[in-house]
Amino acid sequence: MPRGLPKAVKDNIEKCQMSALAAVEAYNRPGKRFRTAQFLVMIIIAWTALLHAIFYRKGTKPWYKARNGRFERIDDEPKHWDLSECLTQYYGSTSTPERKNLEFLIGLRNKIEHRHLPNLDPSLYGECQAALLNLEELLVSSFSDKYALQEQLAVSLQFSAVVPEAKKRAARALAAASVKSVKDYIETFRGSLPSTVLNSMKYSFNVFLVPKVANRKKAADVAVEFIRVDEASSDELDRLEKLNVLIREKKIPIANLDLFRPGQVLEKVNASATYRLTFNTHADIWRHYSVRPASGNPNPEQCQSDFCVYDDAHRDYLYTEAWVRRCLDVCNSREQFLSITGREPILIESV
Repeated sequence: MPRGLPKAVKDNIEKCQMSALAAVEAYNRPGKRFRTAQFLVMIIIAWTALLHAIFYRKGTKPWYKARNGRFERIDDEPKHWDLSECLTQYYGSTSTPERKNLEFLIGLRNKIEHRHLPNLDPSLYGECQAALLNLEELLVSSFSDKYALQEQLAVSLQFSAVVPEAKKRAARALAAASVKSVKDYIETFRGSLPSTVLNSMKYSFNVFLVPKVANRKKAADVAVEFIRVDEASSDELDRLEKLNVLIREKKIPIANLDLFRPGQVLEKVNASATYRLTFNTHADIWRHYSVRPASGNPNPEQCQSDFCVYDDAHRDYLYTEAWVRRCLDVCNSREQFLSITGREPILIESV
């Protein structure tokens, strides 16, 4: 530890480091039980310790005060701020992707600490990884790069590149009863975020993990290369997809967005269109543009997210404002309508 730092700062830096390493160990440990729950408990301890260290170095005591102005005590020790209070004190009224990431994980920890939800682990990887990277970034920027954790970590090894479908079905069935409230929380929280936060690498870490072929001596030093999704060009993304690398599938949150059920799409289009849109012709149009899978497809979430998202809770599809405009364009052109649907358009009589 650097000379001159108070003991409370030193102790909390060490606690932060040890807790972060324990979180990674828990998440990467072979097995299927409670990985995310264990990670959340330890990473929240790590973040709390880091912020306590920062407060102590500034001369601020991160302790709760009672109404009489005295510090609260538990077993004759001061009651320290929990992570939620630390975030309030550290960020104030400022909302950042890093803060939202931690607020999401705190709420999730409260939801799942007594539950076994194995089928949620893959969908939460991005937020868990971002919390770890954000922690190290703040740790280094606050106390120098000698405390970076990256040299003590490695890419976790997996025995298989795929999860058998039967195993996935069993996991879904096992957790179906208890997972609903947690999934509602996840979708509601993600859906409440502005796109700038939801797509930020500080909120959820998204990368391509690309195997490297060593065609020269220097290239053999690193076995894999990380390519950030938000920095990859369209040509690069096309190339990477052809390599059959594993890409984290992003679930599109459905809460608090301007999304419409098919009947609402019809109402909005028919309010100003020249030719009438019906349920049948609406289906003709989404099939023509391939905006969503056909009914019964085993992967119903594979939609064009600009136009449509799958509502897993209700097992149906919702459509965006952009899709309403696309349908309106079709319903305002006899040639387009006839070409796409194969049906003679019905003129909407003006009132």
